[in-house]
Amino acid sequence: TGLAHVPVPLFAMTMGLAGLGLAWRAAAHVLAWPPAVGEAILALAALVFLATAILYGLKALRHPGAVAAEFRHPVRVNFFPTISISMMLLSVAAMPYAGLPAHVLGGVGAAAQFALAVVIFRRWIVDNIEIHQSSPAWFIPIVGNIVAPLGAVPLGLVEVGWFFFSIGIVLWGVLFPIMVYRIVFHHQMPAKFLPTLFVLLAPPAIGFLALLLLNGGVLDPLARVLFYVGLFLVAVLATMAPLFARVPFSLAWTAYTFPLAAMATAALRYHALVPGTATRVLAVVLLVVASAVIAVVATRVARAVAAGAIFRPEPE
Repeated sequence: TGLAHVPVPLFAMTMGLAGLGLAWRAAAHVLAWPPAVGEAILALAALVFLATAILYGLKALRHPGAVAAEFRHPVRVNFFPTISISMMLLSVAAMPYAGLPAHVLGGVGAAAQFALAVVIFRRWIVDNIEIHQSSPAWFIPIVGNIVAPLGAVPLGLVEVGWFFFSIGIVLWGVLFPIMVYRIVFHHQMPAKFLPTLFVLLAPPAIGFLALLLLNGGVLDPLARVLFYVGLFLVAVLATMAPLFARVPFSLAWTAYTFPLAAMATAALRYHALVPGTATRVLAVVLLVVASAVIAVVATRVARAVAAGAIFRPEPE
């Protein structure tokens, strides 16, 4: 029975670990920090993805109805792209070691991401969705499109990169004001879902990194805007730390992980382009905070998995 309740948001832990590993890889280049740290974290991310994929694959084989119900759910459907995003991130991680397998993994991930984005966006248009059903988790299908250029551009697929970036950045521009409206003018989200506010960080952070690649490493005005919007959101979320500290553990904690790692990587790339004491301190602080938070979340998730605590019916 536990297998029927393997939650698709569990893949978000792979995103967080892969994002952190890539941040440490960037730190090795920018700050000359030990490269082995990032590669070890990326290896762990690959193992976590494999284990999660096996569990969810068994769920799909033995309980296809449970997977279908999850896909029909107006909130949980937004977590299916955590699978395709994980594949694209691991593709980037594997590029220095296994070219062809990495390219195949990234291609499959990008194709799955596009298909999911089309299906989910269609559902938003066709279905009657109440404003209270919206949440920052809606950004996940969008962020996946912005991740695609990170793997496409190094392969010379610049137009493919622009294709995905264009979709992601424009839809982010549409969804962001909707999310602000929902958060400000409607009932507060339940406390257990507060960590999903961190998902707001991901589009500008990943958008900054993707745009840098697409522009050949040139820091243009839009890249600056994306970075500073992300920085503003970091400041806002930092002031809410006491609220987050009171949120009881659930799988929603994984929402802290990837956005923080993405913002740390963005700060490292920004420091490489705009060197100075302030940008260095910012990059180091964000990487240390991301590392500490992700270590805590990963430990709690591992304990919950070992105890079977997350393989139970989820309350609505």
